[in-house]
Amino acid sequence: MSDFLLSLLVFLPIVTAIVVLVLPKKSYKAYRMLTLGATTVQLLASLFLLSKYQTGDGAGSGVLAGDFQFLTYHNWIMLSLGDFGKLAADFHLGVDGVNMPMVVLTAIVMLIGAISSFEIKDKQRGFYTLYLLLSGTIMGCFLSLDMFLFYLFFEFMLLPMYFLIGIWGGKRSEYASIKFFIYTLFGSVLILIIMIGLSVSVIDPMATAVEVGLAQSRELVTQGMVEKVQQMLSAGELERAHMVRTFNILRMMDASNYIPGSLLDVASGYMLFGTKVRFIAFLMLMIGFGIKLPVVPVHTWLPDAHVEAPTSISVVLAGILLKVGGYGMLRIVYGIFPDGANHFAWWVGLFGVVSIIYGAFVALGTHNLKRLIAYSSVSHMGFVALGIASLTGEGISGAIFQMFSHGIISAMLFLIAGVLYYRTKNLEINDYSGIYTHMPKYTILATIGFFASLGLPGFSGFMAELFVFLGSFSSYNVNGLLPRWMPIAATLGLILSAAYYLWALQRMFLGKFHLKFPEDESKLYDLTKREMIMLVPLGITTFAFGIYPQMLLDLMGNSVEVFIEFVNHTGKEYLTLLTK
Repeated sequence: MSDFLLSLLVFLPIVTAIVVLVLPKKSYKAYRMLTLGATTVQLLASLFLLSKYQTGDGAGSGVLAGDFQFLTYHNWIMLSLGDFGKLAADFHLGVDGVNMPMVVLTAIVMLIGAISSFEIKDKQRGFYTLYLLLSGTIMGCFLSLDMFLFYLFFEFMLLPMYFLIGIWGGKRSEYASIKFFIYTLFGSVLILIIMIGLSVSVIDPMATAVEVGLAQSRELVTQGMVEKVQQMLSAGELERAHMVRTFNILRMMDASNYIPGSLLDVASGYMLFGTKVRFIAFLMLMIGFGIKLPVVPVHTWLPDAHVEAPTSISVVLAGILLKVGGYGMLRIVYGIFPDGANHFAWWVGLFGVVSIIYGAFVALGTHNLKRLIAYSSVSHMGFVALGIASLTGEGISGAIFQMFSHGIISAMLFLIAGVLYYRTKNLEINDYSGIYTHMPKYTILATIGFFASLGLPGFSGFMAELFVFLGSFSSYNVNGLLPRWMPIAATLGLILSAAYYLWALQRMFLGKFHLKFPEDESKLYDLTKREMIMLVPLGITTFAFGIYPQMLLDLMGNSVEVFIEFVNHTGKEYLTLLTK
């Protein structure tokens, strides 16, 4: 059943996209209902998985293959390389406490985005086809345990998003979509280079055990056989023709699976430009995923994309796509290169702090509501980088909590901006005053969204940032990776976020009613039922996790604990080998 559900989460929207594509052009209601139905089933399936997910000691720690839950594994690609053995890529899915929150978040935001997309009137068949493809590929990124499969989904996200922004966006949508595509494609190329380097450096001991005749099939391979293959590999007794090189992320996390003397072998000592190749690989991956997160200075595509994108796509972009960057840092970069995670922790933390402060300062000076929310996202994603850099339990938990919390809150904020844009086509903050008198329900929900994003106690944003601060403060004593001035400096971001949100709230919603364009007054009617259906559940969700954060902390607790132990302990061992 779990095998079926994980595949369902990925392929249901993709299959539905094909159905939408072949429907007649005038089947507008069918497009909407199929999209709504597919995303609803996605949400129900993810909630069912969540209800069956086992928490507690030893459940779903996620570092080794046996620690993942609902594992789905199928042989997919097996390419013969002649004397160099074989190269395998597998359809390998699974969940643990790191990606389970992201799976649920994806399902929630994609459903909300589908409801928001009812405002799209032009080229609906193309829009919903691309939207459904985007839903499936995002889910595939979070579930994949094979790096080739992950990269396939990661790359496929570019095309739907490029067209969704470029065709259905605003006046400068072509510029924004091209900028988005170039930035993310550059990051993808960096990831591709390292993925190739890893695939030629790592073997799958289970598949190799079958090749050398220790077992007749993969299902019959025992742990003893795996250890036997690893011993043969280490001793140089394993012939290259029998090696099965792999894209499996979990195999890449085990130094025993690296071919001695290969490019990214921990003990190989390869240098490039006077720097260890593994350190260069770590940095290239961090840049690739840092663009997607994004962190300063590779963030400039985000504000343009948000301002020009239609509301439903801004919701998906801020709510989910940015989190693929943070998730990739945790699962792939830190999981495969724990030595780089320890060695470059100070720099990762620094870029996190710079993003927090810079994003907040720019948001304070902007006069466009969407651009303000976009730069607020840059600032809030800085907390994710700071929490990851700390390599403490509190910091990593806070980073994951922040990704989930920001996904809910940013979706709500862009819906709030979309409501106003749908009515007046104007998001200039200075053009409004006293909106409360005409739109009281809208004002209340906008206030909730603003307060949740600025980190007011009682909302999920407060708990997420609190754990990041606790983790980054304790890092100095726990592992000595981050200095205390970093979290102290990051508190400036909290002050600035309160300033720009409260200032926007005061200017737009409070005071005497005034519009720069008086003809828009008749358009300022309060929230419709559809808009309430989108906004109210998001407000309740951020409040619920702010009041009872244990729901999320219990879900990811054991996985984070094992992950921290692995990265800290293994990273120091690798650093010792690299510095010999």
